[in-house]
Amino acid sequence: MNEAQALLTVIVLTRDEAMHLPRLIESCRGLSCRILVVDSGSTDGTPEVARHLGAEVYNHPFESHAAQFNWALDQLPIDTPWVMRMDADEYLLPALVEELGRTLSAAPAVVGGWMVRRRVYFWGRWIRHGGYYPTWLLRVWRTGAGRIEERLMDEHAVLSKGEIRRFEHDIVDENLKGLGPWIDKHNRYADHEVLDLVAGNTGLEDAGAPAGQAGRRRRLKFSLYGRAPLFLRAFLYWFYRYFVRLGLLDGVPGLVFHFLQGFWYRFLVDAKLYERRLRETGAWGETAGKPARDSERDLS
Repeated sequence: MNEAQALLTVIVLTRDEAMHLPRLIESCRGLSCRILVVDSGSTDGTPEVARHLGAEVYNHPFESHAAQFNWALDQLPIDTPWVMRMDADEYLLPALVEELGRTLSAAPAVVGGWMVRRRVYFWGRWIRHGGYYPTWLLRVWRTGAGRIEERLMDEHAVLSKGEIRRFEHDIVDENLKGLGPWIDKHNRYADHEVLDLVAGNTGLEDAGAPAGQAGRRRRLKFSLYGRAPLFLRAFLYWFYRYFVRLGLLDGVPGLVFHFLQGFWYRFLVDAKLYERRLRETGAWGETAGKPARDSERDLS
């Protein structure tokens, strides 16, 4: 099917995603779509892999996920009635491919966007418990009707017009790069989240706040979790996920995932936030550069 007849444009942001991108592109086979890859300096051959598999590749310097995706919406030649946001380490289930083709072509004019459930796999295990599934995300919208929130972290698509409906089938999120890259990525995420918090960018404004589950979770995050004491709240959140919401049923992969994502990452955000406050108040800077006393050296 030629591009003029395509039903959907799938936009993917990449940097060094040659491992994951073929899986995503292959999962789109059978779907009337264009795949636009926006790359930001890959060194592992990602652009060449994408072109070889039939995707269109564009290069743009990376600022943030939101800025990069909105640049794609504004600058790329999107001529399909629908747009879909996908991450490189995600892919479509075959049942969703069939549902997309059948549903989008017959969608009434009143519908502006569609939410889809995301399944997260970790070490080959579907993380079904701990409140992590189902996670509903606005991933498909009419061209011109959706944008990404201007946030450094936890950015969602928001719809400017039309009703939001839900697909029955899922996308899968499964990163295959291992723990080292996962930890490096979440260390960067923690920096970004601290910047959002310091800037007061809660994303709770009435205009442009995400709809549905994402909006409810964000309100809980700032009205309940955000008011709890630093560090303690990370432990309480992990305990809630792992024991109350039965994350322990996800086996050894779940043990690691819920601890790292539900406790370690949240604790790291608090630690970086606390460190920033020390620097801003001078509580740390007052001792910076001063030699440690012998007793302090003995303890190190």
